[in-house]
Amino acid sequence: MSDFVDGSENVSVHGIFNWILLLVIFSIIVTIGNTLGYEHPISGSLVGMGILSGITLVGMWLERTLPFNISSIIYISVIGILLAFPGMPTSEFVLYYVSHVELLSIVTVFLAYVGIGMGKSWDEFKSLGGRAVIITMLVIASTYFGSAIVAHVILVLTGVTV
Repeated sequence: MSDFVDGSENVSVHGIFNWILLLVIFSIIVTIGNTLGYEHPISGSLVGMGILSGITLVGMWLERTLPFNISSIIYISVIGILLAFPGMPTSEFVLYYVSHVELLSIVTVFLAYVGIGMGKSWDEFKSLGGRAVIITMLVIASTYFGSAIVAHVILVLTGVTV
């Protein structure tokens, strides 16, 4: 029986439990970061992370259950937009609690997790060679500068002095 975590199309109880455990640990760490770094209340951050984790879990489940070839990030985004859309009965609740979760706290924990995952496959990374490192750095720098240029153009077009 395949695990939910391994990316297979099968959904198992054990796999879903693993995802829930991972999301709970992730939520606790983000909540600590929100409380210490941004002085958000623990209860608001926990509820906000619970909402985000629930949306993530449903999106991952939909990706593996529905017969369409659609990425889970699309499901997660659509569910989040629908729940927070003005006029929806869930909108005020979702927006209030999710606003207690800072993006930087989420990104920090996520990047730490990615770093740990990268450390596990360090030999694979080294086998890519120096060219892969240079290409990676160029892609990251290009993405940063491209985003900065787009932001600058949008700010100028909307009349914001830069």
